[in-house]
Amino acid sequence: MILSIVKTPQEILTTPTKPVKKIDAKLRTLVKNMKATLAAQDDPEGVGLAAPQIGVGLSLFIIKPTPESPFSVFINPEIKKTVESKVKKTKKASSTLEGCLSIERIWSQVDRADKILIAYKTIDGTQKEEWFTGFDATIIQHEVDHLKGILFTKRALEQDKPIFKETNGKLNEIEFI
Repeated sequence: MILSIVKTPQEILTTPTKPVKKIDAKLRTLVKNMKATLAAQDDPEGVGLAAPQIGVGLSLFIIKPTPESPFSVFINPEIKKTVESKVKKTKKASSTLEGCLSIERIWSQVDRADKILIAYKTIDGTQKEEWFTGFDATIIQHEVDHLKGILFTKRALEQDKPIFKETNGKLNEIEFI
């Protein structure tokens, strides 16, 4: 079943989640519905979906970095270590703009760690600790922020990055007073 995506300014998007206590049939159904919901997103195409984005305050998210890649499920994730790039990032927007299904047509560049070590449980209950790099690491950090009640726009503002609104296929910088 395709679920509705919660949009800003709904309070659940800025509220930290609670840990998943039990992996059961109800949770498996939730994950199945989250997968269907993420797969249905096409304008823009989604690459990650956190439980708060469908109105559920649990520490859970899924990712699907490319249309060809399988879904990955992260339950009670915790970033253990981060490795930053040695290359200085610029303030200008680039092709690495982040967006969010819960904040329509808003984009910004956010500095994220290039490599992360994350501990999490899989949907079958296996505890894992795994390194992720590149785009996967960016998606995971974005989704972990959702679980902490932090939206990417807050990160952008903290980093003094411009935020853009997409109108008729063009990006226009939003002016903040």
